[in-house]
Amino acid sequence: MGKIELDFRVLGDVGTNCYLLCNQETKECILIDAPDLPDRIDEMIAASGCKLCAVLLTHGHYDHILAAEEVRKRHNVQVYVSEDEKELLHSPQMNLSQDYGRSTVLDADVYHKDGAHLSLAGLDIEVFHTPGHTAGGSCYYIAETGILFSGDTLFAASVGRTDFPTGSMSAIVRSIKGKILVLPDDTKVFPGHGESTSVAYEKKYNPFLQ
Repeated sequence: MGKIELDFRVLGDVGTNCYLLCNQETKECILIDAPDLPDRIDEMIAASGCKLCAVLLTHGHYDHILAAEEVRKRHNVQVYVSEDEKELLHSPQMNLSQDYGRSTVLDADVYHKDGAHLSLAGLDIEVFHTPGHTAGGSCYYIAETGILFSGDTLFAASVGRTDFPTGSMSAIVRSIKGKILVLPDDTKVFPGHGESTSVAYEKKYNPFLQ
């Protein structure tokens, strides 16, 4: 990816992927999801040699947001999420944190709209709202590097669960087919859990999308 480097950690109760996207030209980085263990996140940022400039949340479930407040305070950055995810972020019951004994609410700094372009760390990041796992689930696409962060919308040969509050199986399939599978086949997809994949692989092998 040239000037762009990607690092990640698997953090928290349910093995959530926490990505750090670094631009070695500007020496800035972006965190995608903040699952837990802010000290481990800080170690990853320090190892990159870059300054954190934003936290992008793919959605508001507790296992993607637990460290967001602490990371925001430590690095004085803004937290971004879909405007359709406010209700979930503000409800420990809906974001599932209550069920796991870690009652959490969060206010984002920037509530983005579908199709927004975020100019961060010297990169143009396009926002796709992909409801289905939650009403405000989002993917982040960087065209110049051909990578997509899909959160819990699309997994390798699978899709996100739709039996949680604001979930919908018909919506998630529509989101994936209409927003993700239309991207170039060689787009690398980095999901919220599990292994990375590609648009071409999911078109061919994902049983939920046939």
